[in-house]
Amino acid sequence: MTEKLIKVQNELKAPKGQRNNFGKYNYRSCEDILEATKPLLYKHGLLLTISDEIKETPLGIFVEATATVTDGEKSVVVKAQAGIDLNRKGMDVSQSYGSSSSYARKYALNGLFLIDDTKDDDTRETLLENTPTFKKAKEALADKSVTIAQIESKYRLSEKVKSLLIK
Repeated sequence: MTEKLIKVQNELKAPKGQRNNFGKYNYRSCEDILEATKPLLYKHGLLLTISDEIKETPLGIFVEATATVTDGEKSVVVKAQAGIDLNRKGMDVSQSYGSSSSYARKYALNGLFLIDDTKDDDTRETLLENTPTFKKAKEALADKSVTIAQIESKYRLSEKVKSLLIK
């Protein structure tokens, strides 16, 4: 089992097939990862399953995704979590759950297949209020062409700036 998973991890090429025009960066979605892994899993006789569980803590609710790969005898399991914001601007409740599920699943798959999707926080510039970039971000949020999570992946936001953006 371990050797097969190592082969999949080594052979996997999951390009960043999506584009965030606001942030001017490419990224990979959960679907991109699944598309790239399915042929490799088949080739090496492995089965991948993904499931979600909604959990609640005093800090709020979140979805926990579990990605499991098995050869029928042994399994490797990786879990990842994502918070659920029921008041996310521009989304109804089901969209908020779905967005958080996709995010958690993507990061469970990243862990399972050793895909590094992180950005160094020091490379992100701080978004300041009342700047041209701030105004562009606010407009993009208003017309729903981006989410606050996409902006946060590109810029560091103070709580004040974040609250001004989502007003």
